[in-house]
Amino acid sequence: MIRIEFAGETLLLDPAGVLVWPARELLCVADLHLEKGSHFAAAGRGMPPPYDTRETLLRLAPLLRRHAPRRLVMLGDSFHDREGPARLHPLDRALLHDVTAAVETVWVLGNHDPEAPRGLRGESAAEWLEPPLVFRHIGGGAGFEISRHLHPRAGAATRAGVVRRPCFVVGQCRVLLPAFGAYTGGLDVEAAAIATLFPGATRVFLLGDGRLHAFPRRFSDRAEQPGLL
Repeated sequence: MIRIEFAGETLLLDPAGVLVWPARELLCVADLHLEKGSHFAAAGRGMPPPYDTRETLLRLAPLLRRHAPRRLVMLGDSFHDREGPARLHPLDRALLHDVTAAVETVWVLGNHDPEAPRGLRGESAAEWLEPPLVFRHIGGGAGFEISRHLHPRAGAATRAGVVRRPCFVVGQCRVLLPAFGAYTGGLDVEAAAIATLFPGATRVFLLGDGRLHAFPRRFSDRAEQPGLL
């Protein structure tokens, strides 16, 4: 677990890929892409094993028990498409119900799931404001933001070669979370879509087995300035 200071607040980065805000008893997770496997199967794009939703939820459940948050913020693309909730297997629906039963659940809407999930507990919002932070799916807006969407990955040189892993990216006014879902790819942090969000000094934290690996990055010499909400 790594502790960072951001916008005057103390946040925790968990090696499992979630962000915790202890002072607000809040846990944030992003890009679960539930029912991605069933989406591909229904579209005739192969027959991926139909266990991605269960695997993702089984990874999330112990994190909620460990951190015991009062509020769970799902940071967009929680489902791979707007019909995903209707395709949930009964066992997976029950598991999702159990996961969200003891917390106030906020579904931040994403590009894959632009509508509130029907038949599931919780409230939905285009973005969630918890001053001084704003939680939104696609980054680049004003304020001190926690965002997702780009599935950041980074590489680190080891004796066995370059290892690429999902990562957190932390700048002066922006934190980008890794994708949490079992069936999610990634975009290298050097790609323009990520690099342009993080001018100036930036920290990258690669997810490892039970720990995070920190690396400094500098994508440009411009100073990053927080916008006004």
